[in-house]
Order: sequence, then structure tokens, then C-alpha cells
Amino acid sequence: MANLTTQDKNKILRSLAQALLDNHQFIIKENEKDLRNAKKKNLSPAFIDRLTITRARIKTMSDSLKALVSLPDPVGEVIKQWTAPNGMRISRVRVPIGVIAIIYESRPDVTSDCIGLCLKSGNCVILRGGSEAINSNKAIYKVLSQALVKFSIPEGAVGLISTTRRQDVRALLRLNDYIDLVIPRGGEGLIREVTGHSRIPVIKHYKGICHVYVHQDADLLMAENICYNAKVQRPGTCNAMETMLVDKNIAPLFLPKMIERLKEAAVQIRGCPISRRIVKDIRAATDKDYRTEYLDLILSVKVVRDLDEAIEHINEYGSHHSDSIVTKNIEAASEFLKRVDSACVYHNASTRLTDGYQFGMGAEMGISTDRLHARGPMALEELTTYKYVIYGEGQIRI
Repeated sequence: MANLTTQDKNKILRSLAQALLDNHQFIIKENEKDLRNAKKKNLSPAFIDRLTITRARIKTMSDSLKALVSLPDPVGEVIKQWTAPNGMRISRVRVPIGVIAIIYESRPDVTSDCIGLCLKSGNCVILRGGSEAINSNKAIYKVLSQALVKFSIPEGAVGLISTTRRQDVRALLRLNDYIDLVIPRGGEGLIREVTGHSRIPVIKHYKGICHVYVHQDADLLMAENICYNAKVQRPGTCNAMETMLVDKNIAPLFLPKMIERLKEAAVQIRGCPISRRIVKDIRAATDKDYRTEYLDLILSVKVVRDLDEAIEHINEYGSHHSDSIVTKNIEAASEFLKRVDSACVYHNASTRLTDGYQFGMGAEMGISTDRLHARGPMALEELTTYKYVIYGEGQIRI
């Protein structure tokens, strides 16, 4: 896999992208089995939305693979080069990580994204999706693995574990002689399960408790549109806003109209005492609410006295994922961007934009909330490590 040429990789990616489109009916039919099971279990509308595959979403999956074709191949890139005092020429060169296991939950589009990313970055991949999406994942894998057959891909380089037993995941996590990295994507329970049992290094794609702070100098119409998008556009994703912070100086003007608009979209509001005095018919927020990733049409609201309190709240209650400030005040924005300790910090933009495709990185493996090796959208470069390549002319150590 590491020795595939860029031309070969891009040819394969185009073939995979077309295979998804050509087999959309089969994929949707298998997905319907998962949707029926989810509805029988009375799973939330947001969960079902994450699970649902439509023809439009298959096209998005296909487009994500095509987008990888236009991106530079990271393998072989010279990151840095220099000459040592003894005359050796040293280069730091990108290479694949090796074998990556990806354990994820209810979003079947992860299956195709991860196959494409690992292929382009020269890695082997082992996929293990959640039981709720088992039919969808198997269908997507079947379509893509059949398309891979006509290329010189080593057998087993792209694999899917099709069982749903927890003990199989635990067995996988003990294979440190064969797997180089584990990436879990999902809720807090999955992350804790993987990190607690893995003998293999783990990059965590942890929960997204994302905030939008409406500063006292915000353009209120802009703020309303950003907050609405961040909560409502796809509430079941990790980059959706879970808490809206509003400066006390503009809260009486901003909150009534904002909350009315959110309620029209069926958002349930949980507010602090000040917000509940401004808007009467909302339930009280608890400390637990501010620490909860709802992944649903539920929103916590807190009125803060100033920029400092907003930053303190985010750093205390957030998950270091994505947070935004809406303001016309450049100094306040700069302070927010510097002091908020999150993988992605925004000025005047929705947290929903935390996404490899939106960042121009093609598809993504997920959003890393770790600090080591990879942080934020994890795409091609983040799926590589490096080695040192040294050219000498007979140098020896004295």
C-alpha cells in the first residue's frame, strides 16, 4: 500500500467514487433495514438522521472520494531537509502510519471516507462500525471491495469486521503486533471502552460540546443566522452547537427573537436564571446540561457578564472541539481565538464548518480532540508519520 504510485491511487479513487453511484439502489435498500430496526428501537430523530443514506448523501460520499484525487499525495513529501555539520544530507519524509483500525458508530458514510483516506495516504485499514448501521456498512464495503478487486491492492489491505459482538472489538484492541493505530469515532461510552482496553496507540475523536458566544459587539442578524445553523442544520453531528453563550448587554434584545426562531425548529431550550427571566417559558439548565453532548434538538443557553466569563465557561465545560465568537470587535475576537483551548476556534462562522471537506482537505477520518500528533479534522497529512532519510559520503562516528 505504501508503494502505490499517486497515479494508481487516484485511478482507484475515481473507480470507487463511480462504484458508489452505480450501486446506490443496493446501498439504500440495505440502509432501509437499519432504519427499520432503529425505528423499532425508538431511537432519536437525530440518530436516525445520522444513520440515513439517501441518493444525495451517496453523491456526497462519491464527491468526497473524488476530492481526494485532486489533493497532493502526502506520501514521500519532504517536510524538511538540511545538511549536518559532518556533511550528511538529512531529509524528514512523510510515510504511512501502517495499519489503522477505525471503530465507529452510526454514520455509514464513515466507511467510504475512511477507505478513501487510508488508500490515498498509503495505509491499510480495518473498519468496525456500530451494530445499528451493520447492513449499511456491509453494503458500502461490498461495493467498494468489489471495485478494488481489479486493482493491485493486497488482499486484506481494506477490511471490515462484520460482527457486532463487543468481545470482538476487545480482541482487536489487543493486536498491537499487527495494528499501529486505533481511531474511535463516536460517543463518550465508545471512546472510554476503546481507550480502556487498547494496547495500541489511540487518537480520540471525542464528543463535541461546541459553543457559540454572541459578544456585545455582534451583528445580531449574523449571530442569529450562525447560531441557528450551528444548532439546527444537523444537530446529530459532533460539530453542532450544544451551548449558546450571550453577553448580558445584548441578551434582552437578542434572546427573545433567537429563542423563538429555535423553538419554531422544535429546539428544546434549557436556560440559566437570567435567560429564563428574559424568556419565560424555558426550562432550567443544570450543570450537567452544560457538560452534555445532546446530538439532538436540545440547546443550553447561558448569559455571561463579559468575554472573560465566556472563555472561562468554554474552557471549563467544553470538550476542546469547536467554539465560535460572533463580534465586530477585532480585539475581542483575537482574545477569544488565543485563549479558547479547542481544536478549532472561529470568528463569525458556524461550528458546523469543522469538517475536512469544508476545510478543503477532502474527506476526513474525524475530528481529533487530542493534542498529540493530530488535532482537528484528521485527513491525509494526519494519517502519516515520517522517517529520516540520510545521504552520506562515507561518514563514520568518531
